[in-house]
Amino acid sequence: MDKSSFQPIYHDPWARREAWRKHPIFSKSSNFKTMFPGLGIATVAFAAYCTYEHFFLNNKKSHH
Repeated sequence: MDKSSFQPIYHDPWARREAWRKHPIFSKSSNFKTMFPGLGIATVAFAAYCTYEHFFLNNKKSHH
């Protein structure tokens, strides 16, 4: 018997239209990674600025 003769008993007419949901670009991990695209760079830049401000800027803390 030929493999093409083994058709599934139940054929889903909407399977082709629902196939995009199974595409890897729409997975939960992909959505989580692309949720905040500049967050990593912004966090590093903010940490570098805070470090620079703490160690190199000479703020004289004076109270009244």
